[in-house]
Amino acid sequence: MTVPKAMQARFEEIVGITDGFCDHHLDAEYKELARRMTAALCRKRPSPVASGKPVTWASGIIWALGRVNFLSDPSTPPSMTLAEVASAFGVGESTVSAKSRTIMDLFNLHQFHPDWTLPRLAESNPYIWMAEVNGLLVDLRDMPREVQVIAYEKGMIPYIPADRQA
Repeated sequence: MTVPKAMQARFEEIVGITDGFCDHHLDAEYKELARRMTAALCRKRPSPVASGKPVTWASGIIWALGRVNFLSDPSTPPSMTLAEVASAFGVGESTVSAKSRTIMDLFNLHQFHPDWTLPRLAESNPYIWMAEVNGLLVDLRDMPREVQVIAYEKGMIPYIPADRQA
């Protein structure tokens, strides 16, 4: 992950907090996405994470990713509520919610956002597999392998579904 030199220390500070949180409360997939999101925030000009407390940014990053990936849904472990996330970070719920909203607005995030979906949820994420082909919206999993290969090579899908079915 590339981070501007001027933001490297801030990146490491925030990632140190999110790594610890993910190791203790979540998992490696959340940890990797939190690292990617922190790097993306550090690359913004001006970077919003340059000011404010690192712990509040860390909590906002985790909750933004959690909102995209249904963290508060107990049927998709790991799961945590906003109150549990805030308590674990030692910050107020309104603080976590505000930072999360800032991040969601910066990246136009929504549930199942294809760039920020946990790898284990990719298969069930319709946004990852939908594309316009000859003016029609199609599910690339249902397209011929040749079309899937083109989509994969263009970085549109994470793998070639036809190869997994074989």
